[in-house]
Amino acid sequence: MTDSNADTVAAVRALARASRILERVSGGLNPAQYRVLSTIASGDERASRIAARLALGKPTISATVDSLCQRGLLTRTGEDTDQRVAVLRLTDAGRELLDGVETEMVNRIADLRARTPGGEQLVPSLVWLGRAIDDLHEERLAERRRINR
Repeated sequence: MTDSNADTVAAVRALARASRILERVSGGLNPAQYRVLSTIASGDERASRIAARLALGKPTISATVDSLCQRGLLTRTGEDTDQRVAVLRLTDAGRELLDGVETEMVNRIADLRARTPGGEQLVPSLVWLGRAIDDLHEERLAERRRINR
C-alpha cells in the first residue's frame, strides 16, 4: 500500500470514528433519525425529497418518519394541492432536541479541532466535503433521470 493510500485509509477510519463520537451525543436519535431531522431543519419538507437527498429508500424514510412522529418530534401533513405528498415539519420538541444535539456535536468538533494540527482548516474542509457530497448526489440524480427518460 502506498503512503497516499495508507493516508486515505487512515482518513476513512478517522471519519468513521468521528461519526461514532457524534452518534454518542445524539440525544437518543439513531443516525437515520438525526439525518432526517437535520434535513427537514435545513428546509426540505417532502419525504420523497428527503429520501432522495439522503439516498435512503422510501420504506426506510417512512419507518424513520413514523418513529419521529410517534416521539412527537415531527408532524406529517398532506400538501394542500396534493394530499399524496407528505409535508414534514419539526415540532417544538423536535427543534429543541435537534438544537441540543447539534450544540453537543459542535462542542465535540471544537474539541477535536483544538487537538488537530492546523485545526482551523478542519471545519472549512468538512464544509467542502459536504458540498462535494451534495454535488456528487446531484450528478447521480441527473444521470438516473437521463437514463429513465
